[in-house]
Amino acid sequence: MPRTRSDVLVIGGGIIGLAVAWRTAQRGLSVTVLDPDPGHGAAQVAAGMLAPVTELQYGEVPLLRLGMASNARYADFAAELEQASGLPTGYRACGTLAVALGADDRGELHELYEFHQRLGLDSSWLTGRECRRLEPMLAPSVRGGLHVAEDHQVDGRRVGAALVAACSQAGVTLWQARADRLTVEQGKAVGAVTDAGEAIDADQVVLAAGCRSHQLDGLPEGVLPPVRPVKGQVLRLRIPARYTPFLSRSVRAVVRGRDVYLVPRENGELVIGATSEELGYDTTVTAGGVYELLRDAHELVPGITELPLAETSAGLRPGSPDNAPLLGPTALPGLIVATGHYRDGVLLTPVTADVVSEYLATGHVPDLAAHFSPTRFAVQDARR
Repeated sequence: MPRTRSDVLVIGGGIIGLAVAWRTAQRGLSVTVLDPDPGHGAAQVAAGMLAPVTELQYGEVPLLRLGMASNARYADFAAELEQASGLPTGYRACGTLAVALGADDRGELHELYEFHQRLGLDSSWLTGRECRRLEPMLAPSVRGGLHVAEDHQVDGRRVGAALVAACSQAGVTLWQARADRLTVEQGKAVGAVTDAGEAIDADQVVLAAGCRSHQLDGLPEGVLPPVRPVKGQVLRLRIPARYTPFLSRSVRAVVRGRDVYLVPRENGELVIGATSEELGYDTTVTAGGVYELLRDAHELVPGITELPLAETSAGLRPGSPDNAPLLGPTALPGLIVATGHYRDGVLLTPVTADVVSEYLATGHVPDLAAHFSPTRFAVQDARR
């Protein structure tokens, strides 16, 4: 059997796996990424909102802190990545506006604003009129909103392409094959075998295969990361030059109990998303999904009906039982996990790369990741 060796093997070449590989190579370790199509994955569909504050849910304060730490690193991360790769990332420090369309929604959004204030977060409450001053294309029915100046955006597709180039420049081996099974010897993860029968040996293995992380053969039962696919359908519209500026920042709302967001790109693209569907590995774009997204977005910004529809797509988010990521060493020596990021994969890319690469280089898990140990679910199961 053909064999090769690296200090670190990363299984999964989405933006999480690539960012981990890039940062780890910068620390002087030899790294191989195993993926049939590096640079693709869930980020190809994601809108790329960097919005830890406006996406905050009750009970998710540790995740908020992790997201804010990652968001604070993003400008430098994007600038360094662009310099290393020679490619753009689409990073925009534009802020985010969350709005309410009715009295009930306004009450719920204002409660969230009050929660922000109790946590000491930087958000501003605006009247409907003030929201429309910021974004004149908003519907007259907007009753109020939250403006978060530090919640920004990036283009996940561009980040993926830039990370592929940066990894190549840093000496990372990009092995275009699928991991068939984990290699375990004497109770330790020591590499993997590809679907072509090629063996890759490594001192440490990082499992970053998104919603398919639990499908890798050879994982002991108690080490399987509890991730599941959560389907998200997304639309991309094109903003003709005569309509610019259409929106100047990301805009989001809850319409009929569903989240909808509109993310304007500098390249004239407008991303509208996203559905949230528990349908296994189905990635079919449906008429119902497209209709619901357009209907809800139209209530928020009526002018979207004048824009050309450029693309429809669907991807799979890696969800965990508590919708927070799994970061760090597992119960199997030599195996580290970086998955389960759910809706925050793009946002958490810089901090995930820093946390995991630090562990790979030093054996120390940064305090910032303490709440996100992959072993937390095994502990919960043992208590039942």
